[in-house]
Amino acid sequence: MKVTKTYTIDDLMEGCKAGNRQMQEMLYKQTASKMLAVCMRYAKDRMEAEDVLQMGYVKIFQKVTDYRGDGSFEGWMRRIMVNTAIESYRKNLRMMNVVPIEDAYEQPSQGFDFSSLGMQDLLKVIQKLADGYRVVFNMYAIEGYSHKEIAQTLGITEGASKSQLSRARAILQQEIIKMEGFGYATHAG
Repeated sequence: MKVTKTYTIDDLMEGCKAGNRQMQEMLYKQTASKMLAVCMRYAKDRMEAEDVLQMGYVKIFQKVTDYRGDGSFEGWMRRIMVNTAIESYRKNLRMMNVVPIEDAYEQPSQGFDFSSLGMQDLLKVIQKLADGYRVVFNMYAIEGYSHKEIAQTLGITEGASKSQLSRARAILQQEIIKMEGFGYATHAG
């Protein structure tokens, strides 16, 4: 009977710091599904998310010696994935549709029971958003960036960030209302 040693995330990190390819592969296998979930929120489809995931792991393996131990290693990896997704977005920014602030309108996001919406369903709705809307929504609503930080990171104005978030929320609400007929969300009107 073959005994398989189990490695903690810290064991794998130390192995990666030492340049051990087997440890890199094990780290990838142990964390890829979590990191892919992060990438999926930013990508328009699975193929794009997988590209971001691969680029993210290349950066993780290149920069693993820079990890100082501030916070969890998985949190550090997640941040690299988010930054890689944002970089990918910025590279493709020329092809994106940025809505002028005059075209945006604020709609309150209350009245919906998001807890009844399945995670896969919510992910599908977020992935339907135009790239600019999706990235700003994720950075603000999921990652906790301020509009100022989003503006600096993406090279847009704070007003454009607010506009994109407002429009993203409006589109998400419309999609959830459509799903309401399927029993996914309730609208208190």
